[in-house]
Amino acid sequence: MTAADLGREIGKGRINPVELTEFFLDKIAGHALAPRIFARLTPARARGEAMGAASRAKAGQRRGVLDGVPLSWKDLFDTAGTATEAGSALLKGRIPARDAEVLEVATRGGTICLGKTHMSELAFSGLGLNPITATPPCINDERAVSGGSSSGAAASVAWGMAPAAVGSDTGGSVRIPAAWNDLVGLKTTHGRLSLQGVVPLCELFDTVGPLAHSVEDCALIMAALEGRAPADLGGCSLSGTRLLVLETVALDDLRDRPAKGFDDALARLSRAGAHITHAAIPEVAEAMRLAAILFTAEAYGIWEATVEAAPQKMFSRILDRFRSGAQIAAKDYVAGWRRLHVLRRIWAEKVAGYDAVLVPTSPILPPDAQRLMTDDAYYVSENLLALRNTRIGNLMGTCGLTLPTSQPSCGISLMGAAMGEERLLRLGIAAERALA
Repeated sequence: MTAADLGREIGKGRINPVELTEFFLDKIAGHALAPRIFARLTPARARGEAMGAASRAKAGQRRGVLDGVPLSWKDLFDTAGTATEAGSALLKGRIPARDAEVLEVATRGGTICLGKTHMSELAFSGLGLNPITATPPCINDERAVSGGSSSGAAASVAWGMAPAAVGSDTGGSVRIPAAWNDLVGLKTTHGRLSLQGVVPLCELFDTVGPLAHSVEDCALIMAALEGRAPADLGGCSLSGTRLLVLETVALDDLRDRPAKGFDDALARLSRAGAHITHAAIPEVAEAMRLAAILFTAEAYGIWEATVEAAPQKMFSRILDRFRSGAQIAAKDYVAGWRRLHVLRRIWAEKVAGYDAVLVPTSPILPPDAQRLMTDDAYYVSENLLALRNTRIGNLMGTCGLTLPTSQPSCGISLMGAAMGEERLLRLGIAAERALA
């Protein structure tokens, strides 16, 4: 059942939030893969929140569809009194005094915090490989990584240990694990949801977003995270919509199955009434060349003191990626951001006539975890490709939605205008029906 389904059953009195919470806590406790997915649970908190939700349901005072529905939280969202370590030994034993703002808001709305999920170290990888804490498995291949950096978030939902999850996305960290685990993932526009109490990677790119089984779930969770009414998803249709397939960068080096899934998805969307156009936007290639400057410089600027105080505690590949930011000159960083603002304006002008821009969520399938640890060339090639397509949305400042396709671990992404989440979600629910 989706999170929305569970919420509606609570509203009808058919499911008790306390029993529902115990069901998921028991499933986690009894699942052999749970230690690779959950960094730590919050059972006392979850049970207390569930009792409150049950009392509200009995009194007819529910706060929304998700009141009483459990969620998992990526381990970079502060939880009062519970360790938040962001997948890193550098933050071991870090216990915040209060919840992240989005968790506070969602808790007031009635959602239940099951616990914290494993993630890529300090969120700086799209693979989900983390030999420091744990590497969550992909639902379609237990030997493969689940995608990062919201690796455990996706795995918790895909393996049935949570109805839905909350993750973060700096360069694709919601969309990649969602796609590789056959889920729906929503990247919100930068600035749409609060980052207060969220362990940062690159504060100028970091975003918060849900991973779930449906577009409706993502819409409801986004609303819960910002304390607003959810988007109206009624009466949505693809008839007459205009969709642009981005040919620049995004279609390069596609592996066979992602290409097949993408082509099949385009055919289904077209049959459902969408008008699909293909076009190049050369500015995307220029923006992609700025990524190494903008992401690594900011990440190292934020984390230098912590990293260099104990570099031996880090996975060497993540350490090297952080340290690459030390080589970026301030003038290049400033010039890069100034140029990116220009490129974003050009992008917005060129896509203004379309309802969404389409790309394969990832050009590759989930890589084998053991091979990533032992084959240097394989690690480099897969790491470079994993986040390539999703990063376009972060660079261009869009919101984005990934949906499963006919091929396992292969998603199609729809990118919408900045702050256009409601419109994108309405388009997404119509696309979801076409792709089912």
